[in-house]
Amino acid sequence: MILKRTVDVVVSAVLLVVAALPMAVVAVAVRVSLGSPVLFRQERPGRDEVPFTLCKFRTMRDPRPGEDAVATDAERLTGLGRWLRRTSLDELPTLWNVLRGDLSLVGPRPLLMAYLPRYSPEQRRRHEVKPGMTGLAQVQGRYGLSWEQQFDLDVWYVDHRSLALDLKILGRTLGAVFSGAGVSQEGRATRDEFLG
Repeated sequence: MILKRTVDVVVSAVLLVVAALPMAVVAVAVRVSLGSPVLFRQERPGRDEVPFTLCKFRTMRDPRPGEDAVATDAERLTGLGRWLRRTSLDELPTLWNVLRGDLSLVGPRPLLMAYLPRYSPEQRRRHEVKPGMTGLAQVQGRYGLSWEQQFDLDVWYVDHRSLALDLKILGRTLGAVFSGAGVSQEGRATRDEFLG
């Protein structure tokens, strides 16, 4: 765990320096396209289900009066937002979460707080480790997987985690990012809600 945390700190710090200019460009583009705030902040469950605030670049416009935020995801997702998601550039601010210790580079992706009471006891085990920027499910199909398939992979990762596995997942993440595959569920702007 100490080695994993060391890798998280070193890699996230280096990437934040390298990505400083691209992040500034994206921030300006989001500000011009969507206005303020530039960052999307949302409370997510971390290790042992302890909440933290996840930061990403905004990809959706605000709901209009009378619009349901979830039902209108596809309408609210802008062209810039689609591109940011396809390239995963919207995820760059989460490097701050890694540096702070909220996230790891690799682990089960942090989902919504509302899902916590919907998990089975086995599915809840995904919270025995820190969530990650990327994870086994993200390189095995991303949103193309069913919720059950994703949670099976998450728990498998918890039981088999190692630095070698993390490095393998990080390597495969680059391919997943470049391909843009599985960024959204087929026919959806994002993904169906997990109902348990």
